[in-house]
Order: sequence, then C-alpha cells, then structure tokens
Amino acid sequence: MNFLSYKSVKDLMRTLVKDVKLDLEQAIKHKNTATFVVPGGTTPGPLFDLLSTTDIEWNKVTVFSTDERWVETDSPRSNFGLIKRRLLKGPASNANLLALFQKNKNLIDGAHSLSKSVSKHLPIDVLILGMGTDMHTASLFPNAEELIFAQSINAPAVVPIIPTNRSLEPRVTLSAKSLETAFKTHVLVIGDDKKVAIKKAVTLEPSSAPISQFLNNAFVHWCSK
Repeated sequence: MNFLSYKSVKDLMRTLVKDVKLDLEQAIKHKNTATFVVPGGTTPGPLFDLLSTTDIEWNKVTVFSTDERWVETDSPRSNFGLIKRRLLKGPASNANLLALFQKNKNLIDGAHSLSKSVSKHLPIDVLILGMGTDMHTASLFPNAEELIFAQSINAPAVVPIIPTNRSLEPRVTLSAKSLETAFKTHVLVIGDDKKVAIKKAVTLEPSSAPISQFLNNAFVHWCSK
C-alpha cells in the first residue's frame, strides 16, 4: 500500500485529479480507449467537479460506478445520478456513462444482464475506491450473505448484494474479480476514523475487511477532515 497524506481536502483532490488525468491519458495512448470506475457517496463529489473541467479525450472514456443502489437513475440515492450531475458536465460530458441499473428488472436478473455489459469494458484502466469505517468498499460489505460469492474467482462481473443493515437499499456491486482487473487503483479516504480503519484493514483478511483485497498496489490518498 502506498499511503499518501495531504494537508487539506483541496490539496488531495487537486493531486488526485492530476494522477487520474495522467492515468487515463496513458490508457488512451496505448489502446485508444479507457475504462474509468468511480465510487458513489458524498466524498468524491469535489473530485468529480474538478475532473469535469479537465482536458482529457473524454469521448474515449467509459465511466461507471463501483456499485449502485437498486433505485431509479433519477433518485437522489443513485450513484449514476451523482456522476451525471457532478462529473459529466463541461468537457467530461463527452464521456460514455454506463448505468448499473436496469428498469423493470429485479436485482438478480439485473445483475446478470449488467455483467454482460460491464464485461465488455474490462479490464478497468483507472479505479477509484472509497471505504467505510467498517472497511467495506464498493458494496462488498463484511458479513453480507453474498460476500463470499462476490469475492470468489467464479463471480460474474456484477453481483447482487444485500447490506446487513436492512435500512439500506439492495444493490449491485462489481465483484472483487472485476475490481482486481484495474491497472491503476486509487483509494480515497477522508477523516481520522478512516485512517485508523485502513491501517487496520491491511492486517485482516478480505472476509472481514473487503478493502484489504485491493490495497497491495493501491495508492491511498488520505487527509483529515
């Protein structure tokens, strides 16, 4: 794990934007296309704002989220909606945005269909992961019934998962197998509690700390709030 510490959120975001720009440009240079996978939630919003104004050949970039709540794309809880509002504007509006939700399909059938769509865009060129204080990443939640399958080598590209906290929506997530295809992985964590969590994660197995599976060659970008 490459742990990078910053004085402020602004410094972190500016540096990460530069890194992502370089990573995407290298992918485009080598194969004329790039797959860019990003987290949802509130933390990456400022990063998306900065990236949206960055000069990249966005028409050659396909963007999708690491996971998605099984809600309509216009829902305030939708990661697709967040990415569309905060990233796909200005120059970045030319990117291809793939939704991890399919209207009129249930969670299981939707995940099966999405696996076919996502597989066409693997391997991932640039991956940004978030992490919760419980050490989950994407929607790979510790103790979720579906976690063992989602982390198995036989898992499809996208799997359905039900958080153990039943107040949270059912969702789909990229499997560990899909996430591990990433050529470059960045982990975005903000707050002292998450620093403690990620330091602990490296000592644990993926079954109890799912983020640990992706840290060996990752660049972890951290700052206090």
